[in-house]
Amino acid sequence: MPSNARKPDLDWSQVRETVLMLNLAVSRIERTMKDGDESVTTLAEFFTSMMGNVQVIGKASEKMPDSAEKETVLSNFRSVSKKMNDVIVLFQFYDLMAQRLTHISNGLAFLAELIGDPSRLYNPYEWYGLQQMIRSKYTLDEDKAMFDAILDGAGVEDALRVSEKKTVPHSEENNVELF
Repeated sequence: MPSNARKPDLDWSQVRETVLMLNLAVSRIERTMKDGDESVTTLAEFFTSMMGNVQVIGKASEKMPDSAEKETVLSNFRSVSKKMNDVIVLFQFYDLMAQRLTHISNGLAFLAELIGDPSRLYNPYEWYGLQQMIRSKYTLDEDKAMFDAILDGAGVEDALRVSEKKTVPHSEENNVELF
């Protein structure tokens, strides 16, 4: 067994410790995503069932004779339908978040591989290749701009400002894409 921080010897390496910590981060992200996916899948199934029930209520209420009760039912039907459409947008934001976490997890795994390979660790072309591979996985322009800002030396706060405008939920001008 290789040396580690708990029992260091002459073979101890900060690089190996870094790889271990990167692998831990990847594992935690993967576990969190799996737990989140299971919960969201269950919510989506419930939501789909409720959406069907709401549509039945809407169709049935349209057949009711004109009355104050009919208007109350239709008004509530329209309100619930709008809220359900808002929930669909939130599911889309969850999908975007899950995709980003997958990109982060994959990038960290590739970084751990590069750091763990002494023949690649000090090769700038390997690092450039890693950066280009990670950037190529981004599908949103604001993510690419954030990546470019970081590589150009921007701080985290400045890079985050690049994407703030287009990732705020509940914004009327937001067009969410599913990938």
